[in-house]
Amino acid sequence: MRTLLRPLLRGLARLLFRLEIDVRGADFAHERLLIVANHESFLDGLLIGLFLPVDPVFVINTAIANRWYFRLLLSQVDYLTVDPASPMAMKKVIRLIETGRPVVIFPEGRITLTGSLMKVYDGPAFVAAKTGATVVPVRLEGTARSYFSRLSGKHPRALFPKIRLTVLSERVFPMPEASTAKLRRRKAGEAMRRLMQEMVFISRPAQTLYSALCDAAAIFGHGRRLLEDIKQVEYSYKDLFKMALILGRQVERFTAPGEKVGLLLPNVVPTLGLIFGLTARRRIPAMLNYTAGVDAMQTACDAAEIRNIVTSRAFVEQAKLAGKLAALTGVQLHYLEDIRERISLADKLWLVLWAVHFPRAYELPAAPEDAAVVLFTSGSEGKPKGVVLPHRAILANVAQIRSVIDFSVYDKFLNALPIFHSFGLTAGALLPVLNGASLFLYPSPLHYRVIPELAYDRGCTVLFGTSTFLGNYAKFANPYDFYRLRYVVAGAEKLSTAVRDLWFEKFGLRIFEGYGATETAPVLAVNTPMAYKTGTVGNLLPGIEHQLVPVPGIEQGGMLHVRGPNVMAGYLKGDQPGVLQPPTSDLGAGWYETGDIVDIDEEGFVKIVGRVKRFAKIAGEMVSLEVVEKLAVAASPNAQHGASSQPDPGKGEALVLFTTDPALGREQLAASARTLGMPELAVPRKIVRVDALPLLGTGKVDYVSLKKMAETA
Repeated sequence: MRTLLRPLLRGLARLLFRLEIDVRGADFAHERLLIVANHESFLDGLLIGLFLPVDPVFVINTAIANRWYFRLLLSQVDYLTVDPASPMAMKKVIRLIETGRPVVIFPEGRITLTGSLMKVYDGPAFVAAKTGATVVPVRLEGTARSYFSRLSGKHPRALFPKIRLTVLSERVFPMPEASTAKLRRRKAGEAMRRLMQEMVFISRPAQTLYSALCDAAAIFGHGRRLLEDIKQVEYSYKDLFKMALILGRQVERFTAPGEKVGLLLPNVVPTLGLIFGLTARRRIPAMLNYTAGVDAMQTACDAAEIRNIVTSRAFVEQAKLAGKLAALTGVQLHYLEDIRERISLADKLWLVLWAVHFPRAYELPAAPEDAAVVLFTSGSEGKPKGVVLPHRAILANVAQIRSVIDFSVYDKFLNALPIFHSFGLTAGALLPVLNGASLFLYPSPLHYRVIPELAYDRGCTVLFGTSTFLGNYAKFANPYDFYRLRYVVAGAEKLSTAVRDLWFEKFGLRIFEGYGATETAPVLAVNTPMAYKTGTVGNLLPGIEHQLVPVPGIEQGGMLHVRGPNVMAGYLKGDQPGVLQPPTSDLGAGWYETGDIVDIDEEGFVKIVGRVKRFAKIAGEMVSLEVVEKLAVAASPNAQHGASSQPDPGKGEALVLFTTDPALGREQLAASARTLGMPELAVPRKIVRVDALPLLGTGKVDYVSLKKMAETA
């Protein structure tokens, strides 16, 4: 009976679910074989049993196996029922693998309730390590949208959703080295968690930003309302397409394919629509930093060969940018108000009668390696450089973030970080839109009283910010303003211990600190609920190769070099306008040197020691300026502190500490150094009182200005 039904079920599955099978070099011809898969629905086991080239035994939870409707599906496969709560459960699985039968197991143990990975149990990894079995990862995608899943009604369902089944290359799990069996089991479990996250990331499709938007709209529904800005109007995917199509069509008329078009616009929904519309027509949005000075903006325009800038008269007036724009040379300004007036009746008919119904047809042929956007480095330590991010890099980073944190349609993001910054663009804007989550765009992160109120009023569950911004939000917020927040993620600068403690004490929320760079689109590492360690920036994301290169004079850690799919295509610099300079380092082409000294522990957690440029050489010794700031924070946790250096004829360099605490003296700093076990060499002799530290628009301390202040101190 089973033999007769299988061909029929295979045919039905291919027909109804438009099943797509992608086998990426997996070899099933191993004596001991363990197949692991993510768990999205009750269909998962049946599909694996029908389409894998082996006849495996499925490990099933006893409670699930006792359900009558599930027993119907199990009748088509061999299975072993186990009780996950029993310490003897995995011994049955070990014996089964040792007999030579392939085994399928779901390491999450239960069907996902969020659409993302759930908790990964240690048992399956320990089984693989104990038996020496070859592990073949299988990624199922799409079954969560079927009526066989366990997601709530808010998640879109389809009677027969398109399903992809990706079989990845096999892996081997050697038994970890540890002093006890418990520790070995836990380490094996961590390795399995990383494999499952990597599996979710690797199986992503090759896309462009615009095609990813089209896919998201198809999955979550063109009518899904998910976008909002200060106009307090909810926009759907269909509304976003209308903006992308009509604005892209207008800008296309005065630009050429491959041209970099400057965007000088705030965090509003039409800005996001224009980004998608330009990329669809192979124009490259160059996100200009409107908080930068005239020189920095001119350098950016020259480096990227920007000849056309799209902005808004209302925004220019509100942000007082008229003087800066008037000083720019070699560019032509185009105002959205004028562009809207040029929309003709023919344009409107084209939009409503054809384009909005067939949005995929609007996209010109493009490859994932083509440039998607140009962002500019903050210039915190020098002149800004253009960073060319291809579609591949941005979408890889979105997938990497999604593989480690369970963002979903149930979340509402509040993003006040400017989208000319990579953190604000990738994590704050594109991540929610491409994954069906709701998003509220706010134009300025500096409105410290307004943003907590918005989080309360809109019931936001995710907030991104820098340490400086988060500290100010906490200062002005009511303890109940953030009652709905699930995730608070800090990046762009080191998270202050005082800020972390304040959020926990006042709101009961743990801040997840991350780390990245514009050149890596931007996230490289982040703490997550499944992998968190205070004082670190978390584990590196899946798919990122890394090496630490020793730095003379620095004993702890090394210079971090990374390579991966989220690394930029290259730089655009003012000394060679328009010439793409691909990433390269001492390790070879394709590697990006971050400029950061980091230390990585045995569990893979990354600790930032400091930036190479933020070290001072005093009497032949390398002293981290971040250590100096750490001493100041320990001595005066409620003030702001910034360290720099100035030339010293006797010692080479001398430390200068800028602080907003008028009472902070060298005695308190020396006491902090003794308490923390820091060398006395890290205690600055020059302390300068300031009303506030100079900041960039992204919230980072402006170390270029601080250096100039130090040289004249």
